[in-house]
Amino acid sequence: MPFNIPILLTWLRVALIPLVVGVFYLPELGLSRYEQGIASTVIFVVAALTDWFDGFLARRWNQTSAFGAFLDPVADKLMVTGALLVLVHLGRVHPVIAFIIIGREIAISALREWMAQLGASKSVAVSSLGKIKTTAQMIAIPMLLYYDWLFGVIDTRLWGAVLLFIAAVLTVWSMLYYLRRAMPLIRKVQENSK
Repeated sequence: MPFNIPILLTWLRVALIPLVVGVFYLPELGLSRYEQGIASTVIFVVAALTDWFDGFLARRWNQTSAFGAFLDPVADKLMVTGALLVLVHLGRVHPVIAFIIIGREIAISALREWMAQLGASKSVAVSSLGKIKTTAQMIAIPMLLYYDWLFGVIDTRLWGAVLLFIAAVLTVWSMLYYLRRAMPLIRKVQENSK
């Protein structure tokens, strides 16, 4: 396993995930619901920034690795899943929205792994649609963790819910896009197995 600053940042993101969740469930912290919202939002934003920063540094310093390529999306999915489960428990996200987002991540991860085994991983590489979905999601989640007025101007409850709904729609759309890209190879494998 290679060890460098980009991978260290990815491990830091993994380590921050329990803190996002724990802020709401550790009674000894004695935080009010508002303070829990601020703390979890700050932790989530720091974790999200490490996601951008580790990829930037890995490319800039030419420190990309197979292990880093594996760990980075796993960390992202754990971070989003952990936050969504907390938000469902708090009643801030409808379970169906969370299921759509988490279910799609599982399905697309499995599709990518299968396509990689067939030597066709480029056909399900991250698309611009997937990046827009991720951006909407990564803005919506901290808004819903904060769950109050921001600077007395932005209702994060409303905008977080709107952005997460948009992310869920884009989630389904991008999943259909990836499946359509993979379908010719799926058909070919089925024909060869007959």
